[in-house]
Amino acid sequence: MKRLILSIASMALIAISAASITSCSDNDNGIYSTLYPNALVTVKPVNGNSFYMQLDDNITLKPVNMTTPPYGNREVRALLNFNYVKEDASPYNRAVWVNWIDSILTKPAIPITELQPSVEYGDDAVEIVRDWVTIAEDGYLTLRFRTLWGLRGRPHSVNLATGVNAEEPYEVEFFHDANGDTPTHYGDALVAFRLDGLPDTEGKIVKLKLKWKSFSGYRWAEFDYCTGEATAAPSNDILKMRPAIDVE
Repeated sequence: MKRLILSIASMALIAISAASITSCSDNDNGIYSTLYPNALVTVKPVNGNSFYMQLDDNITLKPVNMTTPPYGNREVRALLNFNYVKEDASPYNRAVWVNWIDSILTKPAIPITELQPSVEYGDDAVEIVRDWVTIAEDGYLTLRFRTLWGLRGRPHSVNLATGVNAEEPYEVEFFHDANGDTPTHYGDALVAFRLDGLPDTEGKIVKLKLKWKSFSGYRWAEFDYCTGEATAAPSNDILKMRPAIDVE
């Protein structure tokens, strides 16, 4: 089972910048701060020797200052700080200068029948944070979540299960295992799950229903979802939690 490690720098930047994200423009002239992420993208390698980035369902980005795929042959979700540049973007939509890029833990959603008993994949409480990076797009469900961590930073494990409701094929459940970590403080982390195991929506927008165990019991949220495309942010039943404290 893959382990989750809290990305301190990334989450600190997200906490600071979440309320101020704006679209880049050709007139930025380097004024836009390079400290904070201004995009969430899918990094897509091409033939092992180049890559492009999917910004949303309509826009692909060509990095003019990078050629080698930063994560090898792995397709991953990532936080990005970039500027548009006036250079040839073919065969993609826009050319960009990458100031920095930071990958997010990216893993497949798993059919519930392939998971071990709940005692092994975890039933520790977690909150899903309503935020610009909590979104269903490009065939992924990306989540910013908040939970209790220990001072020693023991790795936590997370999974997303499909097939949890025979009558609702687009219902999924988030599981969190603190692996015995002694809780001392709240902190945030990011994870992205590939949804290619879900039935194809055939171009239609459906409701993707997310279930998780929160600190106040089980909760649900709905996302607009279309196979392989960017859709809307989650519904308002995800409550914005207080800012993360003492993130390590």
